[in-house]
This record gives sequence, C-alpha cells and structure tokens, in this order.
Amino acid sequence: MDSLSHLSPEGDAVMVDVSEKPQTHRVAIAQGRIRMKPETFALMRKGQMKKGDVLGVARVAGIMAAKNTPHLIPLCHPIPISSIFLDFSLDSDTSVITALAEVKNVGVTGVEMEALTAVAVSLLTIYDMGKAVDRGMVIEDIHLVKKSGGKSGTYRFRD
Repeated sequence: MDSLSHLSPEGDAVMVDVSEKPQTHRVAIAQGRIRMKPETFALMRKGQMKKGDVLGVARVAGIMAAKNTPHLIPLCHPIPISSIFLDFSLDSDTSVITALAEVKNVGVTGVEMEALTAVAVSLLTIYDMGKAVDRGMVIEDIHLVKKSGGKSGTYRFRD
C-alpha cells in the first residue's frame, strides 16, 4: 500500500472517494458478547429486569445504531442498507449473551462498520438496562466474523 486511504497528500483526514468503484453485493457479520453474574443472566433470560425486555430493546438499539453509523464514525460513508439481522444467543453455563449482527447492501463500499456498530450498541444497551443489578458486566470480543463482496473479496475471522 503506497498511501493511507483516509489521508490527503498533505496528511489531512479525508473521506475516501468511492465514486469510481463498482457496486457489488456486500455482507458483513459481526459478533460480541457480554458476561454477567448468573443472577443477572437469569433475570434477563426470564424477562424480569425492571427496565423491561432487555433483549428486545437491545435488538432495536443495535438496528438503529447500524443505520446511524456514519453519524458516529468519522469518515464513514452514509450507505443504503438492504438488511440488518441482529439476534442473541444465551449461554446459561457461562452467563454470557452473544450478539450476532448481519448487515447486507448492494453498494460501492462495505457494511463492516455497520455490523460492528450494531453489535457494540446492542451490548451497551444490555449493560445499560442491567447495570442497576450488575455493574460488573463485561463487554468483550467484538469482532468481524465474515465479510464478502467488493474488491478484496471474502474475509473470515480466524478461529
């Protein structure tokens, strides 16, 4: 790589010019998790948190965050999003909730940041709704699982 794509020749931050790139079908999958006390996990799983349906609210928050990514991440392009899927898996043995987001579009730039933002904000929402009973929750391991489309092709996270 001869130069950094987000810097002008003078070293100023710039948004990358994607106007000449071809449109392709793009998919990005991201995930992350939040660890908590078993008691907190049980309350969330049973829908008994005082603030209401934690996972339902976290799902909507993550979807909204993905749609607003260019307002949160400097130099991120505003792009049309075709689909956002966000779901949670619950592991009772470890008291861990894993968030998984899949974002799709047809466009000139990818949707990795949107998928990562969806995961991060959904987990932050879980923390916010549960902090009254467990301030020791830990958000961890937010990462891109897979992306496809565009010039660079397919990427898969190493397991």
